[in-house]
Amino acid sequence: MRRFRSPATAAAVIAAGATAAASLADVAYADGGYSFFRRQSAPPPPAAAAASGDSGPEATVEDDSGASGFDPESLERAAKLLRKLNSSKYAKQLFELMRMQEKTRLAEMEAEKVQYYIQQHLRDIERQRKEGEKFRESLQQQAQTEAQRLRYEDELARKRMQTEREAQRRQDAELVKMQEAAALRKEEARRAREQKILEQSVQEEKEKAELQEKSMKAKALAEAEARVREEKLLEDHNRRMLLERVNGDREKWIAAINTTFSHIEGGFRMLLTDRSKLLMGIGGVTALAAGIYTTREGAKVTWGYINRILGQPSLIRESSMPKFPFSRYKDLKPTLASLSEGAGFENVILHRSLKRRIEHLARATANTKSHDAPFRNMLFYGPPGTGKTLVAREMAHKSGLDYAMMTGGDVAPLGSEAVTKIHQIFDWAKKSRKGMLLFIDEADAFLCERNSTHMSEAQRSALNALLFRTGDQSRDIVLVLATNRPSDLDSAITDRIDEVIEFPLPGEEERFQLLKLYLNHYMLKEDGKDSFWGSLLKKQRQKIQVKDITDDLLREAATKINGFSGREIAKLMASVQAAVYGRPDCVLDPQLLMEVVEYKVAEHHQRIKLASETST
Repeated sequence: MRRFRSPATAAAVIAAGATAAASLADVAYADGGYSFFRRQSAPPPPAAAAASGDSGPEATVEDDSGASGFDPESLERAAKLLRKLNSSKYAKQLFELMRMQEKTRLAEMEAEKVQYYIQQHLRDIERQRKEGEKFRESLQQQAQTEAQRLRYEDELARKRMQTEREAQRRQDAELVKMQEAAALRKEEARRAREQKILEQSVQEEKEKAELQEKSMKAKALAEAEARVREEKLLEDHNRRMLLERVNGDREKWIAAINTTFSHIEGGFRMLLTDRSKLLMGIGGVTALAAGIYTTREGAKVTWGYINRILGQPSLIRESSMPKFPFSRYKDLKPTLASLSEGAGFENVILHRSLKRRIEHLARATANTKSHDAPFRNMLFYGPPGTGKTLVAREMAHKSGLDYAMMTGGDVAPLGSEAVTKIHQIFDWAKKSRKGMLLFIDEADAFLCERNSTHMSEAQRSALNALLFRTGDQSRDIVLVLATNRPSDLDSAITDRIDEVIEFPLPGEEERFQLLKLYLNHYMLKEDGKDSFWGSLLKKQRQKIQVKDITDDLLREAATKINGFSGREIAKLMASVQAAVYGRPDCVLDPQLLMEVVEYKVAEHHQRIKLASETST
């Protein structure tokens, strides 16, 4: 083995061997894996070139492999160099240098790979940014298109609404013209009808006067003949009865007179014989007469004073308070309209919203009394028979107050005494420990407008008295007014009202519930058990048999009786009961029910027609 002359020469040889090994390592084969990064061989160091001059012809290698491909001589020379390298003392440093170079090369490759990934990620970000810009531009174009479409539709809608308003304006003008023409025709027809009715009434009055005169003459003649004949018969009968009575009474009076005088004779003889008994008898009779007279007059005066101070006023028609102090408590008699046997509003049939409001007012009234706050006055208005009186009574019952009812029509006949009676009512109501709900039915009868020409001075004074007693909010009295004509009330009265509640006619569902309620009351409800003697003396009522009366049939009947009030429905079911009693078997079937319903509906429409003709 050949030795190198110096360390520099050995380093050059090692570098040349490394270069050859690197060149061999860069050879790519067809069946090998593809490397993404190209491996670049380092150029031979200048030390190797310098050393090649000293190594002689064995170390000089001509590079002809670039043109001819693989050079076996270079491989042989590289093998020789490796063998020399293994035998050299610098082999370890050489291999360490080669390992460090390989690490450096691998690190450079990793850095290039990371840089490539970064560039690829930046390209993706740029591509996504461009796509986002394109998407944003498309959204803006869509928004502009949608805005243009909405503006166009809005313009079309405005034009369409303007066209419709013009058409409605023209239609309203035509309708006003038609209404004016109809009103003129109606007025002419009314005048002609009134003229005709006036002529007919004059003719009827003449005929009626003639017929009345003839009938009065015939009646007078008949009555005179009958009176003469009756007087004759009565005179004969009275004469006979008088003779018999006189004979019988004469005998009885004679016997009684004889007996009385015999006793009186014995008493007078005893008194005349004993003077002390005579004086005592005269004094006793005188004291007895004086005591009787004094007791009677004193009782009259005392009872009149008690009745005036503590008794129930005469204007109160019904009340839950006893009429006189210390008298037995009596409940209100249930009327036909109520049929409510429990407390509260469970059996009061009204619209749901109206019922909720009344229950709320009842609770508020009860809480007002418990907190010692002033009460709120109320006004109930609506058609007759819609349950105003019933609701006032039930409200007083549920709120824990006493109840009293008066009628406005009772005030006018009192004249100048009306003011005193109004004050008596309020003084009496304040004595209730629970609080009093004062219900005034037909309030417009004496609480109408004070400027009315038909209002008397006594009625005006009564109205002023009520206004004086209700000027401040009371903690003792709840004033509830009921009227069918709320517009007739005086403005000062409406100023005292805190709650105004309308009671409309019942709807279809309420009419159905009322029909079921009154059907149960009139046809299905059994009377209470009478006593043994009562059942013997009283004739037993025949029980009504109800056949095939279903809810669907009652709903059909409720649809037909549109416009009926609660009172009219009660009268309808009373008529059905009378029709059932007119049958020998007392059976209520659908045919009979619908016949009575049809008859009552026709009667209702006829009543409305007569009322409208009277008003015109």
